[in-house]
Amino acid sequence: MSRRLIDLSVEIDEVPAERVPVAIQRFDHRDGARQMSEIFGLPESSLPDGLGWAGEVTTLGTHAGTHMDAPWHYGPVSAGRRAAYISEIPLEWCYGPGVVLDFRRLEDGSEITAGDLERALAAIGHRLIPGEIVLLHTGAAAHWGAADYPERGSGLGRLGILWLLERGIRIVGTDAWSLDRPFAAMYRDWLKEGNASGVWAAHFVGRELPYCQLEKLANLDLLPADGFYVACFPIKLARASASWARVVALLETSSPAPKGGNGKGAL
Repeated sequence: MSRRLIDLSVEIDEVPAERVPVAIQRFDHRDGARQMSEIFGLPESSLPDGLGWAGEVTTLGTHAGTHMDAPWHYGPVSAGRRAAYISEIPLEWCYGPGVVLDFRRLEDGSEITAGDLERALAAIGHRLIPGEIVLLHTGAAAHWGAADYPERGSGLGRLGILWLLERGIRIVGTDAWSLDRPFAAMYRDWLKEGNASGVWAAHFVGRELPYCQLEKLANLDLLPADGFYVACFPIKLARASASWARVVALLETSSPAPKGGNGKGAL
């Protein structure tokens, strides 16, 4: 048996899919030579090949790229206590058996209901156990990078996320921009019904029961429905509502790893 690793993360980049723009200033090796010359007081020509280091200065939000939301994102209080920052999330939550539920049949903007979750689990013959990491495959990842990506895919509502949390699930992931339905769909319902209860409903449940979300996942189509593990440790950013995560699936396999996915993150 061998272990296969599948990268479930997108690249952080300056793409239209990011509603909060990402800005990356890049310094190449010639820039690095000039910097090293200034720091060390030596001529650039004295460096190997006349080249120095490379580097970047990046400006981005904590919800850029594949990331984990902490309870603090949903509100200041969760379950009667100060909501946890991302640096306070138990490490035990961030590694566990994974389950992929396929909702690609749903139209963009649809709500994933508790009934949908039950049917998806029945279709793969799986019963949830506490500590599993549930990944929602909405099909939105196929549009990553495009300006309309945030409006693609389906999302959970209040009753759907409650159904998962009541079964001991503490981390739920999606390949969509948000675990909730796309903003345009929530906005249309608000205009039509005049009822704000459906706006950001899944997130707001985190004020009652603490849980974390993984958003902007990739390569869920390369995973089996279950029988694998997920590692999703967020960067330890102080007093933050979210942080970037390199989310990886680990599978035990008896055959060589096939090529596929976005091809990034592997050498």
